[in-house]
Amino acid sequence: MSDPLAVAWGVWLPAPAKINLFLHVVGRRADGYHLLQTAFRFLDYGDRLRFTPRDDGRVHRLNDVPGVPADDDLVVRAARLLQQETGCTQGVAIEIDKRLPMGGGLGGGSSDAATVLIALNRLWQLDLPRERLQAIGLTLGADVPVFVFGRSAFAEGVGERLQPLQLPPAAYLVVAPGVSVPTPRIFADPDLTRDTEACKIADFAASPSIDRLFGRNDLQPVAAKLYPEVRQAISLLAAQAGEAVVRMSGSGACVFVQCANIEAARQLQDRMSAKWPAGWQGFAAQGLDEHPLYGSSPEGS
Repeated sequence: MSDPLAVAWGVWLPAPAKINLFLHVVGRRADGYHLLQTAFRFLDYGDRLRFTPRDDGRVHRLNDVPGVPADDDLVVRAARLLQQETGCTQGVAIEIDKRLPMGGGLGGGSSDAATVLIALNRLWQLDLPRERLQAIGLTLGADVPVFVFGRSAFAEGVGERLQPLQLPPAAYLVVAPGVSVPTPRIFADPDLTRDTEACKIADFAASPSIDRLFGRNDLQPVAAKLYPEVRQAISLLAAQAGEAVVRMSGSGACVFVQCANIEAARQLQDRMSAKWPAGWQGFAAQGLDEHPLYGSSPEGS
């Protein structure tokens, strides 16, 4: 775990990727939101953000993010929401080093927003407890709370009901097949499975191993149907992964395979990279038990 005191003005702070080790759709609420069960794990790869104080109370994004106007960016919205929720009059300029693909199912925007909440809670000396930051994050997106929660987690509801998980050490090869998958399109598809039988956390905890993953991703068949790039990534990775399960993360487009260690993940990446079409990306990463900024949010209420 990183020293929480490392949260300082002008320092690059991590916004790690997440993967969903499984993702089941177990129902639907009256308001149309889908009820999920999933297991989140963080990776030691992701975006970075750094913060510069402003004395005019404004929230300003310093660099462009292609396709995302500043006022729509979750990092800007998160900072402004934190101001509104606390009455804070301090401002901030935010710079983003964007490495995670948008529409990739790795939680990049949500992770960025969570890092904003965690960092500014400390830099602005607001001292909100973790639970309050999670609640604020939920109004921004269903995946934001888990990044504030900061630990591998079994999630239910729309993804906001979280229980910590103990997971075996593992590394991952993640492949991004050069396409952005909009989450609403996947959830709106009539072929989506919406009635998977609910499981218990004990069922999952007893299952994970290096070459076998629990359950499935109910969104994967729909994404593979709608986006040939996702289907191709699954096929190419499966051809190189031996007996290991290839799985899509979130609503896609990224797919991953779990490996025994980072060396095995890098070797698989070397074999795969020669076969990737132009525009594809990939990275090997170690699974994390805790968010790098886990110690930076006060506990309690």
